[in-house]
Amino acid sequence: MYLEVADLKKSYGRDAGHTEVLKGITMGVGRGQMCVIQGASGSGKSTLLNCIGGLETIDSGSVKVDGHEISGLGPNALSDYRRDNLGFIFQFYNLVPDLTVRENIQVCEYLSAHPLDLDELLETLGLTGQRDKFPPQLSGGQQQRCAIARALVKNPKLLLCDEPTGALDSKTSRDILMLLEKINQTYGTTMLIVTHNNAIKDMVHKVIVVRDGCIREDYINETRIPAADLEDL
Repeated sequence: MYLEVADLKKSYGRDAGHTEVLKGITMGVGRGQMCVIQGASGSGKSTLLNCIGGLETIDSGSVKVDGHEISGLGPNALSDYRRDNLGFIFQFYNLVPDLTVRENIQVCEYLSAHPLDLDELLETLGLTGQRDKFPPQLSGGQQQRCAIARALVKNPKLLLCDEPTGALDSKTSRDILMLLEKINQTYGTTMLIVTHNNAIKDMVHKVIVVRDGCIREDYINETRIPAADLEDL
């Protein structure tokens, strides 16, 4: 397994305010797989993604990426891990408003020793014509494409997507999912996609359902359909 999580526990607060968010999560994702982590709001799915991404510390358990344990790493080692291995895509795009599309992407390009070709990436994501525009001049879908390009330019081994279509209409959501599918096929990028959208599970290799901090379902999708054919987005 490329990603291995074992008995992961995470809580917040103490005494009367103590809340156990993740209650012993164990899961694995193979290299090059697209995996959906699905669950209702408050189920713990985003916290799980943040723990895998090194954005949250864990109380106990293990998180291994490509055989390397990341739980317990210090701040500098965690920063290196995120820089060298991960790309992040969020529901809200977090673009720098006074940088152009190209400049927003270059911010992350400079972090990688082996970045993807920027012009090729712009072409792949349909952003060549927007390369010199600023985020306020873009549609929501174009901003999300820019955020995806920024995450991908580092050539990450693992792409973590937290509700990547949550702020988009159904047509734009489908376009973004088709783009993620194309990225997976082109670059072999392992992907974790956190979502509450039930339809997205039909396009991925693996589905994990989280409820009340526990995994309720974990299965391989044997009947994948293309993102273009997804319904009820």
